[in-house]
Amino acid sequence: MFRFEYSLHLYAFLLIPILLLVFGFMWMQRKKALQNFGNNNLIQQLMPEASRYKHTLKFVLLIVAIALLIIGWANPQWGSKKEKVKVKSSDVIIALDLSNSMLAQDMKPNRLETARKFTLQLIDGLQGERIGLIIFAGSAYLQMPLTADYSAAKLFVKSASPSLIPIQGTAINEAIDLAERSFQEDSRNRKALILITDGENHEEGMMERAKTANDNGLLIFTVGVGTEQGASIPIYANGRSTFKTDESGKTVYSHLDETMLQELAQAGRGQYYNITANEKIITAVRDRIDQLEKQEMEQQSFSEYESYFQLFIGLALLLLIIEFIMSYRRSKWLEGKDLFS
Repeated sequence: MFRFEYSLHLYAFLLIPILLLVFGFMWMQRKKALQNFGNNNLIQQLMPEASRYKHTLKFVLLIVAIALLIIGWANPQWGSKKEKVKVKSSDVIIALDLSNSMLAQDMKPNRLETARKFTLQLIDGLQGERIGLIIFAGSAYLQMPLTADYSAAKLFVKSASPSLIPIQGTAINEAIDLAERSFQEDSRNRKALILITDGENHEEGMMERAKTANDNGLLIFTVGVGTEQGASIPIYANGRSTFKTDESGKTVYSHLDETMLQELAQAGRGQYYNITANEKIITAVRDRIDQLEKQEMEQQSFSEYESYFQLFIGLALLLLIIEFIMSYRRSKWLEGKDLFS
């Protein structure tokens, strides 16, 4: 298995386009200065040994060397020893509301972005458990079945948007149904559902559904996103932004329904949290899930990784040495040749 030990260091690649812009600017300035100095043919006669391409070649060598140094700095690694390990875990499904009301901006920049950031932190806090992901609006979809692949879970969360679900609404009952079907039959006392939503629900029988699910061993937590004051719901179409209106043309406002979410969590014998509590929620949920029964599972993982940063740094240093000793004079073996023709 390949990985970068320090993947954040790869952000240093952002320096390369800046260097390209600087080189382009300096090249134009040099060209302009030569034009102001005199006739181009005359200048070539005055500097017969000057190379036409080595400025560019030396810069390319420098850029490649910097890229290799950045890769070496991030320390590319390859898993060299794979072994089976036994782990104990509970099963947790996160259900993320993707209804249009989650685009309301009573939380900055909007409810959905706030929910996404929280969900990413929640996944980090649930390391060691098997995690599944459900997205829902007017319908519910299993985006990722139960797994220990936390990187994949984060990738799905980052790409979540209302456009993924054609039917709008807030189908919490359907999300609970789908969650129950997604757990294994023998996971009765080690499963939990975390609903992240603004609570704008128009379904009936939700509390009874939550109680039934809890009787089957499902612990239900709810996380409220938004404010009681609420906000209008933006609608984006054809590059324009408007706000959702009702049949009479009045702007529709979406409000966080904390009372309903509290009752829903109580029916599922879990707990309600307002998303503004952030890290306190993750700690509290972690403590409750730790009290659930754990299933012992066997999985394969890499226990040892070999580092290969030396290869990239060594090659980068070699290129830097070549760039340093390379002169701006013409090469005799390339004399009379145009590399860019």
